Amino acid sequence: MTLQDKLDGFKAQFKTMAPEGAFDTFARSTQELIDSGQAERALKAGDTAPDFVLTDADRNEVALKDLLAKGPVVLTFYRGVWCPYCNIELQALEEVSADIREKGATLVAISMQGAADSRKSQKDNNLSFPILTDQNGELAAKFGIRWSLQDYVIPFHQGFGVELPRTHSDGQWNLPMPARYVIDTDGTIAYAEVNPDYTRRPEPADLFPVLDNLAASAAA
Repeated sequence: MTLQDKLDGFKAQFKTMAPEGAFDTFARSTQELIDSGQAERALKAGDTAPDFVLTDADRNEVALKDLLAKGPVVLTFYRGVWCPYCNIELQALEEVSADIREKGATLVAISMQGAADSRKSQKDNNLSFPILTDQNGELAAKFGIRWSLQDYVIPFHQGFGVELPRTHSDGQWNLPMPARYVIDTDGTIAYAEVNPDYTRRPEPADLFPVLDNLAASAAA
């Protein structure tokens, strides 16, 4: 079963179980984000990735330049431990994490949540790769993927116990669009996939040809 099959299966299940109005309201919010065109304006292949120093779940600093010194870097931005679609994707990435490392790359997840929630994400999903905290979504903003939730959708998040201002410790109702990037050792973005529809994600195997090409270029 593909990652998208699993996501579609959860979406169908959620539609039958969601409180009245929730499914349609989330869909409306997503469509408005798609229609805004923000995803098309985000950084894409050929652009230079913003440099960063973020903290992991143990509050250790992790710098992009240090990761790139070892090889290409795969970044996956996700919404948080509370998002079932994101957890399904993290599990799918974990399934290929060894393959990614064998191809000489480092896999890193990034969210706006704090260290405690990152540790929960790692434990619940049995992850072998680190989760970094993007405080206030500053890095997501540099990539062009941070956005503000519409007022009408906030109560439905609250109905599921999701309080982003508290989770992110910034007082804001902001999220990153789910996105996956491959950054070459010179800091150039070699692959970019931004999903304004959080129920859709690229297959992890889509990374393999990109990583193989980077390895071939480095060896040439």
